[in-house]
Order: sequence, then C-alpha cells, then structure tokens
Amino acid sequence: MAYLTGIIIVGIVMCVPITAIITDYKRKTMRFKADIVREEIELEKLKQQNFIIETEKMKLELEQMKLDYTSGKNDLLKIDERVDKNVR
Repeated sequence: MAYLTGIIIVGIVMCVPITAIITDYKRKTMRFKADIVREEIELEKLKQQNFIIETEKMKLELEQMKLDYTSGKNDLLKIDERVDKNVR
C-alpha cells in the first residue's frame, strides 16, 4: 500500500511540470497563430489598397484614352476638311 501511495504522489508531482510545459506550448502556438492572422489581415489590407489604386489608375487611363480618341477624331475631321479644300 505504501508503494502504491508513493507512486501516486510521484505521479501527481510529475503532472504539475508536464501540465506547465503543455500549457506553455499551447500559449506559444496560439501567439504564433495570432501573429500569422495579423500578418494575413495586413496583407489583405495592402491587396485591397493596391486594387483600389490600380482601379483608379485604369479609370484615369481610360479617361485619357477617351480624350485622346475624341481629340484625334477632331484632328481627322480637320485633316479631311483640308483635303477637301485642296481637292476643290
């Protein structure tokens, strides 16, 4: 009986550091996962900002192309008018 009591006491005493080690490991793992999630959120924010910037850039380029196209049309009309005047 004394032998069994000694084993139980040693087992209980050994559970305390093992529990502390497991708890510390889980805390570190959770911190690591939290850091990864924070970095992913920041990356998504950067992606969103980049998307907005690219969209605005494309809008500006489209407006510039429209302006170039309309001014080019006017230039073509002026050239056609000059050609018509020279032909007559």
